[in-house]
Amino acid sequence: MSAETLDRPVSSAAVRSAPRRRASLYRAAPALGLFAAARLTGMLVLAGWAWHTGRSPRALLAKSWDSDWYTRIAAHGYGHTLHWPDGVVQSDLAFFPLYPGLVRAVTTVLPVTGGTAGLLLSWLSAGAAAWGIYLIGERLYGRPTAVVLVLLWGLLPHSIVLTMAYTEPLMTALAAWSLYAVLTRRWLWAGTLAALAGLSRPNGVAIAAAVLVAAVYAMWRREGNWRAGAGAVLAPVGWVSYLLWVGARRGDLLGGYFAVQDGWTSRFDFGIGALRFVRDMLRGPTQFGFAMALVITGAGVLLFALLALVERPPLPILVYTAVLVVITVFGSGFFESKPRFLLPAFPLLLPPAHALAKARPGAAIVVITALAGLSFGYGVYALTLARMAL
Repeated sequence: MSAETLDRPVSSAAVRSAPRRRASLYRAAPALGLFAAARLTGMLVLAGWAWHTGRSPRALLAKSWDSDWYTRIAAHGYGHTLHWPDGVVQSDLAFFPLYPGLVRAVTTVLPVTGGTAGLLLSWLSAGAAAWGIYLIGERLYGRPTAVVLVLLWGLLPHSIVLTMAYTEPLMTALAAWSLYAVLTRRWLWAGTLAALAGLSRPNGVAIAAAVLVAAVYAMWRREGNWRAGAGAVLAPVGWVSYLLWVGARRGDLLGGYFAVQDGWTSRFDFGIGALRFVRDMLRGPTQFGFAMALVITGAGVLLFALLALVERPPLPILVYTAVLVVITVFGSGFFESKPRFLLPAFPLLLPPAHALAKARPGAAIVVITALAGLSFGYGVYALTLARMAL
């Protein structure tokens, strides 16, 4: 490094970064437009069916299932527990604090309800996530693949969650930009964003693992510096801090949070509970949502194999996706939610995105149209017809 480089004002980096951000946003504009069109169409289809059945689309998007827990935490803080007749105890400590904290901040600044604040945050986060996903796809495979990658993510069967007051959009945005920071060797940004992702969802530990492994590998190859070490230290801080806080509150520092999750029947048992559920499901009649969860989870495993063996992405991308897949496949409880747990695993879509970008336009249009129909239809089913949580 020359003396001239050392003497250059620090502010010049910020000056140069602004045009780069604008240029990247300009390149991503077509992908972001397609993503917005896909999600807006999905919401309009849902709204049409909801109005037809006399229900409120806003209530479905802002108050369904976990959304109600998050808005309650935002309004009243932690401390709400449900005691069921069968002895099950469900505590709101299972829900990580970043999203409800942001909802609380928005309602403090703007004259909106918690549900509306949650939707605004989710929509903005989904857009930020799509931008970060585009940049990763562009860096790895070029612009055509990146555009298809973003569109596919917006047309997944469970993509209605991206327009609900749920945490998946926020976590995915933080994870995507953290991964992009790793790929561009911005280690402090990578660690900070990973720490925030760890405060958003339990499976946010995946991005912490990715940053930690990538930083250690870079330093082992003598390609890293003190920033890589700092990023590695920062990455798991959010996730670990919340687990320890819940543990201290429950009187069991290391096991308290996992006891809370156990009350929700959520635990990591190497897939034993999931296999039992699938066995029982295949023995008799089952709900459509359970069958779809099995198909989507199986597709996720297949796509991960293609990603690892055929695409061979950079190490942080592979680690991040692997941890998400392992948590989803080998965890038990709420089998119907497994596809939602895979929503942040956008690198799984790299193999089909790469293939569709190279396919004939007619074939690509047929595939994307079919996926759009499935996405819009399943979103309506999941929120208005299914008798199970997302």
